[in-house]
Amino acid sequence: MQSTEENCIFCRIVRKEDNKTVIEYETDNIVIFKDIRPATKFHFLAVPKKHIKNCKELTMDHKPLLEEMKESLEKILTEKGVDIARDSLLGFHWPPFNSVKHLHMHGMGPKDQMGFIGKLIFKPNNRWFCSTDYVIDWIQKQSSS
Repeated sequence: MQSTEENCIFCRIVRKEDNKTVIEYETDNIVIFKDIRPATKFHFLAVPKKHIKNCKELTMDHKPLLEEMKESLEKILTEKGVDIARDSLLGFHWPPFNSVKHLHMHGMGPKDQMGFIGKLIFKPNNRWFCSTDYVIDWIQKQSSS
């Protein structure tokens, strides 16, 4: 088992100590489960098994992890009938706008079924929510400076 934090809710889910959460998908590196406050019909969270506080702690060494999280969420959404290219949203809340201090990627769709608040909270590439590509670009810039 990779390193986890004792009181972190997502670490507890990783350790399978939370009986209410159903893990939809799992690999050696991540778990995926439904968001408890879904913004649309299908709303999942991909969480690394290793405790990483947020996007700002990522380095280029984490790029394969980010790609695995994205590809896994896309697979689940596709299986649910969501058109990834047209009707999905994937990304992260940018600190300090994350409610849980454990890195988690949102994967959701269909985005056309989101309400007004959901569209605000999950509007891509703004101060609150950013795409995987944005995060990868950010960590590349950090590593080159």
